[in-house]
Amino acid sequence: MTIGMSRAIEQIMLTAPVIPVLVVDDAAIAAPLAEALVAGGLKVLEVTLRTPAALDVIRAMKQVPGAIVGAGTVTNPAQLDEALAAGSEFIVSPGLTETLGKAAIARGVPFLPGIATAGDIMRGLDLGLSHFKFFPASTSGGIPALKALAGPFGQARFCPTGGITQETAPDWLAPDPVLCVGGSWIVPKGPPDYAAITEAARKAAQLA
Repeated sequence: MTIGMSRAIEQIMLTAPVIPVLVVDDAAIAAPLAEALVAGGLKVLEVTLRTPAALDVIRAMKQVPGAIVGAGTVTNPAQLDEALAAGSEFIVSPGLTETLGKAAIARGVPFLPGIATAGDIMRGLDLGLSHFKFFPASTSGGIPALKALAGPFGQARFCPTGGITQETAPDWLAPDPVLCVGGSWIVPKGPPDYAAITEAARKAAQLA
């Protein structure tokens, strides 16, 4: 992985303390949803590839000024290429395989792969990666596990995701190797209340 790619994903991670993890079923709400999040101070948006509309959602959100839109739940090179074709500016995966890691590096895209063990991190470091999503955070041993994993890998930086809330986010953000957290609480399930989403984004953006 080039130093430039490493710096690019770090810059994305440092943009705001929380990256909203978005599961969107309807591309028609994508733009106003992105506008609400950006208005609240959360510019980096992870659109998970968990719905048939996901690629159209990425395309629509990309049109919103200030939004930095990436694809999440990317598990193979074919999905990676689809996400990039839709305009994704970064890629997030739930885990790390050598196949996906090499594909992301070859395409020069900022890449945040999921890890849960020391072996996962070592595999990433072997590929030249240094920035990881600790996932699923709350059920993989929580903050003590993350601190223990970070110990032997001083160059690694993390974005814990999974089971984190507005209330627990400050504790997750406290360790030095943590640059940001991923959060699905910003946009709850159901019809979007854009004013409430902007307010939730504003509170999240103020976390430290």
